[in-house]
Amino acid sequence: MEPAPREVLLFTLDGQRYGLPAEDIRELVRAARLTPLPRAPDVVEGLLNLRGDLLPVLDLRRRFRHPPRALSPLDHFIVARAGTRHVVLRVDRAEGLRVLAPGEWDATPRELPGVGYVAGAAKLSDGLVLVHDLRSFLSEAEGLQLDAALGSPAETP
Repeated sequence: MEPAPREVLLFTLDGQRYGLPAEDIRELVRAARLTPLPRAPDVVEGLLNLRGDLLPVLDLRRRFRHPPRALSPLDHFIVARAGTRHVVLRVDRAEGLRVLAPGEWDATPRELPGVGYVAGAAKLSDGLVLVHDLRSFLSEAEGLQLDAALGSPAETP
């Protein structure tokens, strides 16, 4: 069983709050224009050129069944690690890091049917926040399709 994260990055998407373990976060950047990536899986919105690194931008709206929305200059990009691959997540707003107090972590949601990509839940005073596990965000088939679209296997920068 994975240890509970000590900190989570909270973010909003279509009015709902989500979280990611802080240890998976590399940096936050403002939204920028994306380059389409032909033959990429549907969950890939495009490529971001971040200081010379071409990173796939994952479409959380599609994955979490939110309505699509055009890229806005007010959106935030979360650069994160998904297993051995660095990816970018487009979110409406990154709220910031939250240090979890003892008793604020619950690993139970990862066991619920139909709740994929979840490491657990942060039980905060203002509500429950599902914390997502990016290692399981892409299926094996999607990872292989993304590697083919990028022209090389995933590498850790």
